[in-house]
Amino acid sequence: MNSVSPSAAQYVGGVMQDELVDRGRQQQPMERQGSFGVRPPQTQGASREAAGELDEMDKLKAKLMSAWNNVKYGWTVKSKTSFNKVSPVTVLGHSYLLNSEDEVERFRLAFVSRIWLTYRREFPQLEGSTWTTDCGWGCMLRSGQMLLAQGLLVHLMPRDWVWPESQQLTDVDFEVFRPRSPARAGGVPIPSFGSPRGSSTPEKSLPSSQAPRCSQKKRVYESTKDRQEHIHSRLVTWFGDQPPAPFGVHQLVDIGKGSGKKAGDWYGPSVVAHILRKAVDKTSVVTNLAVYVAQDCTVYKEDVVHLCDRSLNQTSSDPSSQDWKSVIILVPVRLGGEALNPSYIDCVKNFLKLECCIGIIGGKPKHSLYFIGFQDEQLLYLDPHYCQPVVDVSQVNFSLESFHCSSPKKMPFNRMDPSCTIGFYAKNKKDFESLCSAVSEALSSSKEKYPVFTFVEGHSQDYGLEGHSSNHSGPPAHILPPGRLGRSNNRRSSEEFVFL
Repeated sequence: MNSVSPSAAQYVGGVMQDELVDRGRQQQPMERQGSFGVRPPQTQGASREAAGELDEMDKLKAKLMSAWNNVKYGWTVKSKTSFNKVSPVTVLGHSYLLNSEDEVERFRLAFVSRIWLTYRREFPQLEGSTWTTDCGWGCMLRSGQMLLAQGLLVHLMPRDWVWPESQQLTDVDFEVFRPRSPARAGGVPIPSFGSPRGSSTPEKSLPSSQAPRCSQKKRVYESTKDRQEHIHSRLVTWFGDQPPAPFGVHQLVDIGKGSGKKAGDWYGPSVVAHILRKAVDKTSVVTNLAVYVAQDCTVYKEDVVHLCDRSLNQTSSDPSSQDWKSVIILVPVRLGGEALNPSYIDCVKNFLKLECCIGIIGGKPKHSLYFIGFQDEQLLYLDPHYCQPVVDVSQVNFSLESFHCSSPKKMPFNRMDPSCTIGFYAKNKKDFESLCSAVSEALSSSKEKYPVFTFVEGHSQDYGLEGHSSNHSGPPAHILPPGRLGRSNNRRSSEEFVFL
């Protein structure tokens, strides 16, 4: 069950979501909300009754398609995801062993606090199109939004930040069990937390000498919490489904036109990485942050330094600005040919164990997802394939509930599509150096002879490589470092793999 209100969720019992998605693939034309063709011009004497019938027909079609999107892209079964108590759950560099209520609660708060961005319907029409929803085609954009949102969270918030309201979402939408044997495991639901932790414990009276000090600490805490919630709310507005939002669908689609993409097209993880880079470059709402997109599966350290070191940028006129920009590093990669190469699974796990990792956008074939962790041989993800009504984020105190999910979902590693983009974040120069070291160590853990990607000194031009612009349409990154020949001719552009 989602964290959205019951009125926003429409369930159809007995039908799994993936089945609905697969079943509806041949019915793509139905998804064009508000696109019913051009009406023939009416003569001067056309009756108002005929015009009224057309309006009623348009309204009926809109209602039918809205209902279809709710069924096709709704979470149609209230099924719980099972986690075991024996193996730790890793979420973006943090580990949780679910053998106690405290650990289960820590995991739940960490998961619910991630920004969840999904399909929306009835938003303002995308420029140059008739689309008022991204259902059926915008899932990779939504996954990219979630990756960027996580990067912004660690950029603007403390590492241990959790959404305070998540404590009120007391429904536990997963269960924890202890495996009985390798062949069979029994499920034992964990207790449901009927109230926020500690609310049932009576407060102890304090000596009068300690009361002023505690009161002052409480005021500081409340002030910090209010400030963080203001940042949290403002961050979500940047991803709103209105044209002015700097990281909203309207802006991302507009930027994507430079890559030959338009509303209604499918986007691959490599193109989305460059769209996100341009969106951050274009806006002024985020300060002291740059986005670097690796080319040909290679991170050129000097290029990152040139992007982040303000002392090298002669155009910087603010003497109070920091010397080094924070950076989000996006690495489009291909982890195999037609299917995921199992040799890279340990490497992917080690990426997700790093605090500097902000997640992976990819998914399973024809189904984009945002991966944030794993347990054993199962990936943990946030799913954008859920259609919700648009939220007017310009309103004061708009509801944040539909931007957070309390239903963890898992899938086997072997179902992961090999085409993906991995994200990392470094706050300063020291963090960047630590990132290079930690990620290089994770890369060396691969059982495959050739690494997923590489770090090299120098600039990309030093290696005779052409710049990878966002409108690049040729063959993308190889999974081999520069100078080594590929072993398979089956590796093609990651954009040839359709994500829906």
